[in-house]
Amino acid sequence: MSVIIGLVVGIGSMLGGYMAMGGKVGVLWQPFEVLIIFGLAAGIFIIANPVATMKKTGTAIMQSASGKSPKRKELLELLGCLFALMRDLKAKPRNEVETHVDNPEDSELFKKFPSIMKDKLLLNFICDYVRLILIGNARGFEIEALMDQEIATIRKGKLKPALALSEIADALPAIGIVAAVLGIVKAMGAIDQSPEILGGLIAAALVGTFLGILSSYAFFAPMSSKIKTVSEMQMKPYLITKQALLAYINGAMPQIALEHGRKTIDNSSRPTIDEVEAEALGGGASNDDQNRRASDKAA
Repeated sequence: MSVIIGLVVGIGSMLGGYMAMGGKVGVLWQPFEVLIIFGLAAGIFIIANPVATMKKTGTAIMQSASGKSPKRKELLELLGCLFALMRDLKAKPRNEVETHVDNPEDSELFKKFPSIMKDKLLLNFICDYVRLILIGNARGFEIEALMDQEIATIRKGKLKPALALSEIADALPAIGIVAAVLGIVKAMGAIDQSPEILGGLIAAALVGTFLGILSSYAFFAPMSSKIKTVSEMQMKPYLITKQALLAYINGAMPQIALEHGRKTIDNSSRPTIDEVEAEALGGGASNDDQNRRASDKAA
């Protein structure tokens, strides 16, 4: 929604100011200049990026426009899932926990957390490191280094669309000049025409420069920045998982390890300890755990 509001405010202010000066909006509509500029931009985008990145860019633009990032409820769900796994790691035999991480799609534990099930990349991330914990040979610093490497790889993949749009934003002012030069070449071919006709052709050529600069700084560059912001927000679950599991590996109790994960969430969306206990721990705990907590609170 913020993207739409920003475009309406920016373009509306620009056109409003132009019209207030007595300019005619119809003059700005030059379809062949648009074809030259955005056709060249599309060609550069295709040359510079593999098909996978082009597909990711479309998805990233849609996600950024809608502000798709982990919400408070989803973060609570993740904390509940991690608690349930760490509790089982501590209390249950290895083979029982293995059934969850080897076949997460059929796991009753993971089915309690639908947002985790939907995010296959995050689901695999969690299962991979719980599996390493079950093996028991890897030391904490080794798993931390491996997590850091994988998180960096995931972040790099998520930022590829932003880099692709940034390159287009950098190229568009020059592409606008190319379109303007072609328009001037056309205008010079009509140098013997009346000043009214010649002025119209020159004005049409200058629209190319205008469109190139406008699209670069008013859309592609801000959209690239927006994708970067949303991508960083989408990395939160991986950082939460990393800190919680590392704390557990280093000997912390599940409740304390969960607090390590909670502290990585920024203040604007960090759930309180009471929320974690009520929703995350309550959702992931066994019936005996829930009954015991209820008795403690009643007492």
